[in-house]
Amino acid sequence: MLANFFPLDAKSISRLSTRGLPLELLKSQINDSLDFSLELWRSQGLDVVKSKGYFYFNTKFIPIDEAEFCIVDIETNGSKIEKHQIIEIAGLKIKNGKIIDRFESLVNCQEINKHITEITGISIKETKDAPKLKDVLYSFKLFLGDAVFVAHDVKFDYKFISESLMKIGLEPLLNRSLCSLALAERTLVSYRYALSYLDSYFNLNPHATHHRAMSDVLTTYALFKMSFENIKANINNIEDLIKFSKEAKRLKRPKFDPLLEESES
Repeated sequence: MLANFFPLDAKSISRLSTRGLPLELLKSQINDSLDFSLELWRSQGLDVVKSKGYFYFNTKFIPIDEAEFCIVDIETNGSKIEKHQIIEIAGLKIKNGKIIDRFESLVNCQEINKHITEITGISIKETKDAPKLKDVLYSFKLFLGDAVFVAHDVKFDYKFISESLMKIGLEPLLNRSLCSLALAERTLVSYRYALSYLDSYFNLNPHATHHRAMSDVLTTYALFKMSFENIKANINNIEDLIKFSKEAKRLKRPKFDPLLEESES
């Protein structure tokens, strides 16, 4: 996702998260001055720092117990950014496993079809007095800051929010991101990894209302904590965790659905 909105190539992005990028290579891929680029990226949620002559994501130096994660979920009135929009957004800021801040808002919307209302329970009537998208995104961006962006199947939420920001004239997100689905696949044995299935199987959120933003965020938060408790690898910093979520071996799934067997018995 970062590669979609960041001016550096994939190899350079990888080096920023691992062994560092030399100044010459960094400068060769940016059009503006280095100082301007670093400040712009910082405003977009990404801090690139210099250490011993090389440049790195600062997340390489942030221990897990000092890291801020922001678990995010959005509801939209469709999947295509060209003609659809966010209708609800929620986030929880997490540090050392504890909730330190929260954000939740409906978004004013002119059109929500019956199918979306049936899935989410959100109707035009509910959003008519909600703040406009521009105001909600401004507030959410300030809330997110430079925290690690966490979501279940993170690509959709991250990309939709980034492209929504660009539609209102702001720069896209550059925050480091983490997929709770990918993390769960490497830490928890389950027949399926859809959030609703994991919630039923592990009893993550007894009061869940699926496809409502804050409810799904709270479910993801419980999943995130459970996944983290089951990591066997040596995780020292944020970049270690991101790498583990992408590269560690996925756990073997059961051949049969235990929830189905339960219901049948």
